[in-house]
Amino acid sequence: MKRTILVTGGAGNIGGALVSRLVENPENFVVVVDNLITGDVKKLPSKEFKNWRFIQADANEYQQLAAIMTSHHFDFVFHYAAMVGVKRTIKNPIGVMNDIQGIKHITELSKNTGVKRIFFSSSSEVYGEPVEIPQHEETTPLNARLPYAIVKNVGEAYLRSYQETHGLDYTIFRFFNTYGPKQSDDFVMVKFIKAALAGEDIPVYGDGTQQRTFCYVDDNIDTCLSCLYEDTCINETLNIGSDKMITIFELAELIIQITGSSSKIIHLPPLEKGDMQRRQPDITKMKSILKHSMLPLDEGIKRLVSKFQS
Repeated sequence: MKRTILVTGGAGNIGGALVSRLVENPENFVVVVDNLITGDVKKLPSKEFKNWRFIQADANEYQQLAAIMTSHHFDFVFHYAAMVGVKRTIKNPIGVMNDIQGIKHITELSKNTGVKRIFFSSSSEVYGEPVEIPQHEETTPLNARLPYAIVKNVGEAYLRSYQETHGLDYTIFRFFNTYGPKQSDDFVMVKFIKAALAGEDIPVYGDGTQQRTFCYVDDNIDTCLSCLYEDTCINETLNIGSDKMITIFELAELIIQITGSSSKIIHLPPLEKGDMQRRQPDITKMKSILKHSMLPLDEGIKRLVSKFQS
């Protein structure tokens, strides 16, 4: 069965990895949309694949998006376009809020053009400072206050509302830290690894006791594609991440150990906001979909080290 798929934000970290996997299936034709503000054409698939095209456009601009969606008959939409990164989103709250327009446009145009299902990249940020660990999709309250998290929450509400009113199906992915070779240098994993390989100081905000989980991008993509190909998690929300917690200080130590680096860990003042103390998803549903063991953190770090050294 031929599928025509739109991926917004497809020149980013997770979006780029998703597109690269989608085009490996000859049954898919993929249209990649990205405004390239934070995305990079280097993250797009190889030219050896002929079943995709790239359009530089802004999903928040209705006319640009409408021209694309009305000239193709998309079966599925992966809406991954968004302003991301804690420091970037805190510095640009209005820019973050503009992403609501893109969500509104995607849902309305999908309804009007016969899209079967929207896959939406939400975020662990919607949970805010956790009131329970692990954070479960259905039982953990959403108490986020930062603009980025609020926008993701609004996006989830749009999808549920359009499903209830118009029957437009959705799947919400709440991503917890996903890392991989396409990730930019301003995210903690890549920042730490590149600093260690260069023998530079590794900066940690505060005392480094913030607890995080890290999911290798292949496990993320395998889960998302299973939802697509196996028709699972229709009109559901799904945590995607690892359930193995590590402190940021321990992460820096582990990277120094794996790289054999002479780097020193230095402490910077804590971030004023946005640096939650703990994040750990309940991934019971994800594990039932993934059907294979997740890549251990040390193995994922070794893969990135090898990639950056080549």
